Amino acid sequence: FLPLFLARDIFPENRLHRLHREKQIGSAMAPCGEKSQEAISSVVIIIAMQTEAMPLVNKFELKEDQDSVFPEGVPWVRYHGTYKDLHLNIIWPGKDTSLVPMDTNGTDIDVVGHTCTQQEYEIHDLFFANLNLILSEVDSVGTISASLVTYASIQALKPDLIINAGTAGGFKAKGASIGDVFLISDVAFHDRRIPIPVFDLYGVGQRQAFSTPNLLRELNLKVCKLSTGDSLDMSSQDETSITANDATIKDMEGAAVAYVADLFKVPAIFVKAVTDLVDGDKPTAEEFMQNLVAVTAALEQSVSQVIDFINGKRFSEL
Repeated sequence: FLPLFLARDIFPENRLHRLHREKQIGSAMAPCGEKSQEAISSVVIIIAMQTEAMPLVNKFELKEDQDSVFPEGVPWVRYHGTYKDLHLNIIWPGKDTSLVPMDTNGTDIDVVGHTCTQQEYEIHDLFFANLNLILSEVDSVGTISASLVTYASIQALKPDLIINAGTAGGFKAKGASIGDVFLISDVAFHDRRIPIPVFDLYGVGQRQAFSTPNLLRELNLKVCKLSTGDSLDMSSQDETSITANDATIKDMEGAAVAYVADLFKVPAIFVKAVTDLVDGDKPTAEEFMQNLVAVTAALEQSVSQVIDFINGKRFSEL
C-alpha cells in the first residue's frame, strides 16, 4: 500500500489520472470464460420508475412475482417471463411509503376533494381511479435504491446481462433534444466530490458500458456519455463536474448500476431517453413531468428493439 502523500510525490497528478483511465478501459464490463461464447439467455432490466417500467412489462407480457426473491419487507418489485429465447426480469425499486403529504407548515394536508387530471393520473400513478385521494407514495429513485436492487438482482437471479433503462435530462448544448434515445458509452458520477488525489477519481467513478458495436449499427442509436447524481436539478458544482465528464445527458441511477455490475463482472448496457433539457428555458421538474409519458413510449420502443436484437446472440455478436 502506497500512502497518498508518497503517491503524489512519485506520480504527478496527471500520471495518476492516466493510470486510472487505463485501468478503467482495461476493466470495461465484459463476460468472462465460457459465458462469452454462449447465447445470452437471462436479462435483468433495472428501471427506477413504475411509469417507465409498465410499458415494457405490458409489451413483453411479464407477470409480477408473487413469491419475491428479495428480502422480506423491501418494496422492490420483480416482473418476469419468457420472451422468445430470453428469460426477462424487470426490476423496479418500488415505492417509498414512509412519506406523508404535508404543507409548508408541517401540517398534514387534507387531500379529500382533490380532482386529478388525466395527465396527473398517467404520470404519477399516485391516484386511485374515481377516488378523491392521493397516495403518499413516491418511486424509490436515485443511486441508493439503484445500487441495492442491482446487487440483489445479481445475487438472486444471476443474469447474463443487465440493462439499465430510464429517462434522463439532456443538454441541448451537446446536441440532445426531447425524445432522443441514447445508448451510453461511459458513465460517471457528478456529485461525489472528494478533492484528494486518487480519491477524486474514485468519486467520479468513471466506467465504460459493455461495448455493442453491432447493436449500435443495426438500430442506429445515438451514443453519448452519461453523468449520474442524486438530484433532479443541477447546482453550479454539478455543472462543472458534468462538463468534466463530457456528458450529454444526466440521470439519477446509471453510474450506480454500473458500479455494482462491474463489481460482479456482469456486462451492462444503458438506454436513456431525454425528458427535459437541463440547459433549456423551462424549469427541469415542469418539463420532466410534461414529457414523461410521451418519452417513456419512445424508451419502450427502443428497449424492445434492443431486446429483439439481443435474442439468440452471444456477447461477441453484440
